[in-house]
Amino acid sequence: MYSILTITGSPSAVSRSTLLARTLDAHLQQAGYAIRSLNVRDLPAQALLAADTADTRIAAALRSLASADAVVIATPIYKAAYSGILKTFLDLLPQTALQGKIVLPLATGGSPAHLLAVDYALRPVLNALGARHILSAVFAADAQISGDAVTGYQLSAEIADRLHASVRELNAGVAASRLRVVRGEERERLYA
Repeated sequence: MYSILTITGSPSAVSRSTLLARTLDAHLQQAGYAIRSLNVRDLPAQALLAADTADTRIAAALRSLASADAVVIATPIYKAAYSGILKTFLDLLPQTALQGKIVLPLATGGSPAHLLAVDYALRPVLNALGARHILSAVFAADAQISGDAVTGYQLSAEIADRLHASVRELNAGVAASRLRVVRGEERERLYA
């Protein structure tokens, strides 16, 4: 079964970006994917800040990432950048951590003006970590998610549709990557 690791980079336990991630996780599970979640805020702060990859929880998070076929990264956008807690985690990763993986960025921000932060702040870091197949990001402005942390959040129809579209895009990416593997295996047999 194709495995997906969802990394949430919100410092809050209840957040709009986490809602996006959990909603997408539910759609991906319905599509037959095995989903694992990593909430960066749940990692030990001292080990995270010290880049202590020997810490058992940090090491487990790195193993989860290494074994995933695809990665969903969800973050709030603050001051035209992804969250600091997500940056701290991404700084732990080796340069090839996302090599060969399909990556889907999810982001939330105060206004549509924050959308560019995904392309100008997050995407270059994902590329630097080896990601070559980065899907179209799903960005939701605050106005597209109603409610609050106390009463609960509700996605607008537009954002719900975009999440469904991202599942279709991920399905296409998975099919293409499987085809590349099959073609590579055939090529190896031909030239062996």
